[in-house]
Amino acid sequence: MSGMDVVDDDTLQHLTDVFKHFQTGKEKIDEESTNEKTKREDEDSAKEEDFHTYDFNGNEIKENEPALSKKKMKKLQRLTVAELKQLVKKPEAVEWWDVTASDPKLLVNLKAYRNTVPVPAHWSQKRKYLQGKRGIEKPPWELPDFIKDTGIMEMREAVKEKEDAAKLKSKMRERVAPRMGKLDIDYQKLHDAFFRYQTKPKFSMHGELYYEGKEFETKLKEKKPGQLSEELKAALNMPPLAPPPWLVNMQRYGPPPSYPSLKIAGLNAPIPEGGQWGYHPGGWGRPPVDEYNRPLYGDVFGVAQQDDLPPEVVVPVDRKLWGELESDDEFDEEEEEEEEEEEEAQEEESTEAAPHDDTIKEGLETPSGMASVASGLETPDFIELRKDIRRQEEDTGPKQLYKVIPETSKSIQGFMGSQHGYDLSTVEKPQMAPSTVIRSSKRKMGENVDIAIDPSELESGLDESTLRAKYDAQMKAKLPVGAGSEDLSDMYAEHASRQAKKMKTQESKKDGKKKEFKF
Repeated sequence: MSGMDVVDDDTLQHLTDVFKHFQTGKEKIDEESTNEKTKREDEDSAKEEDFHTYDFNGNEIKENEPALSKKKMKKLQRLTVAELKQLVKKPEAVEWWDVTASDPKLLVNLKAYRNTVPVPAHWSQKRKYLQGKRGIEKPPWELPDFIKDTGIMEMREAVKEKEDAAKLKSKMRERVAPRMGKLDIDYQKLHDAFFRYQTKPKFSMHGELYYEGKEFETKLKEKKPGQLSEELKAALNMPPLAPPPWLVNMQRYGPPPSYPSLKIAGLNAPIPEGGQWGYHPGGWGRPPVDEYNRPLYGDVFGVAQQDDLPPEVVVPVDRKLWGELESDDEFDEEEEEEEEEEEEAQEEESTEAAPHDDTIKEGLETPSGMASVASGLETPDFIELRKDIRRQEEDTGPKQLYKVIPETSKSIQGFMGSQHGYDLSTVEKPQMAPSTVIRSSKRKMGENVDIAIDPSELESGLDESTLRAKYDAQMKAKLPVGAGSEDLSDMYAEHASRQAKKMKTQESKKDGKKKEFKF
């Protein structure tokens, strides 16, 4: 270890500290560590003594006084209402009982949150909900104004007076057989009342709950600052053109800081015409000016001129609601206007076409005086496109009102026979027009055919062949000239085969149903 003599003391101390980390066994406690322990114990004991002798505010507690309870300690640690209002964003939401919450800041934050439903105001009341309204007479329900305008109330009162004036006998008769339709109102009035003049009733807002005395509160939404109602003027005994009684104090102390942009006459706006400055009754006090006679709060003399833009520069603002439905009256008026415009356009076209027609006629005239019309310029009044063989010829001669049928005498035959008869062969039977009656059934019904049968033939007996021959003869007589040449035997045979097939299918269906039925 001859080399260690050269090493200085600082290096040796550093090396000894390094080797200490690698030594095994218990370390010896130095005097410095013992001194540090004793110091810590002394500090802890001193803190315990201070805790017993001082409260949280630093006031010394005497040995004879008892220690504070938990309730008093909580009350001492509680925030005041003023401190809580300073800590939150919306102090208007703070109420005096909010400071007693376990977390007042969170509570006020939740109350100030948008669309939060508040706790009902009667939660802290000792008595039951609406207990104070007992004994107060509830006013009867009133009809809305748009229903009153129909006159239904006057009609009801008139009917009620008539019923009261009626006797007992008529009342009992009315009870047994009541008469309906006593109130007769015009349906147009009812339609206008409910579809034109109907107004929405007053609804409660989101999260709004009724509480006692709510109907007597002042509705602040309908009130605006600076505008005095007639009731307030009468209560303050203000004559016309007189200022409010608080104007003098405003001129002395300045306008209200909550409404910096509010215009108040006599303070930052000119007084009305007819008003006078001064402190006499009805006077507007003294205008607030500085030492150079300049207004302090605004244009109180009305001298400053506003640089208004010309009306052609300002763009008008459309105040109509987007997506608003048009009323029925406006829609009807628009339709009427469109019809009138179309009629005017047609009249203009007809007036424009009239001189053009005159020029055409002038060009078609011949020197001999005869007017020659080009082919295609004249159109008939009525064009019939349907080619009908059975079209009747129009009778151009005068129609006969009645015709005398010759009488014939014959022998009495059969039961309740007659010896008088009429010769119907001379009568021309009128051709029946096609029926235009719309039938509700789906089956197409043919036209009725009248067949004249002699009663003597009924006694001898009629077979099917003679009836069919008479029917065919009558149908041929009924048809116009040239229509009987058509052969309809194929159509009759086809129709008869269809009817036979239909009858067979119906009978087969009935038989199948009978077989399926089991009792």
